[in-house]
Amino acid sequence: MSESEDGGRRAQLILPHQTVQTPVFMPVGTQGTVKAVPQETLEALNAEIILGNTYHLYLRPGHDPIRRMGGLHKFISWPRALLTDSGGFQVFSLNALRKVTDDGVRFKSHLDGSSHFFTPEHSIDIQIALGADICMAFDECTEYPAERSRAEESLRLTMAWACRSLDYFRAHQNEVVWHDELGGRTQSLFGIVQGGMYADLRKQCAEQLVEMDFDGYAIGGLSVGEPRELTLE
Repeated sequence: MSESEDGGRRAQLILPHQTVQTPVFMPVGTQGTVKAVPQETLEALNAEIILGNTYHLYLRPGHDPIRRMGGLHKFISWPRALLTDSGGFQVFSLNALRKVTDDGVRFKSHLDGSSHFFTPEHSIDIQIALGADICMAFDECTEYPAERSRAEESLRLTMAWACRSLDYFRAHQNEVVWHDELGGRTQSLFGIVQGGMYADLRKQCAEQLVEMDFDGYAIGGLSVGEPRELTLE
């Protein structure tokens, strides 16, 4: 990691499909494509990594067809890095259509009302099938505003699910479709810091995730209705 002239931190993410220079803008390709932007434009702009959405790709066309076609890279003909989210934020956004338990989250599809059940293991299995360079641990996203007791319970779930996500990932990460093709390289798994807008809970979460030794870490639980100044903080 080095420091640029303007004081920003720079580093490299050395990933199987692309070495990504940070800080980086990651376009959102929810269902495998960035809306209204042709792929040749993304390549000309030197977009090094794009994001795919686990929830949406799971519902349509499904992770098994994508796995059979060689993973999301080949499915969308994208040669550079990919990150998939855990689906936790999208399930959170369903609100009345979901029920959260210690085991996972039962929810109804926004497409046809069909019932589905996401566990940490299932989320990771989908992301392994999609074959993104970076996967995200399944987390419980805390709404705003949230009482401290609610944030503490959400954090308890997030930490339990982080452990289960990591255990499943470590047991199955070599099953990614391009593992042998890229010389035995595997995906990375990032933990997600939650804790609502309570700084001490976020600190606790971050420290515990670091102890678990994820490949990287993300700041979660933002853009859930909080004031802009809290987002920046």
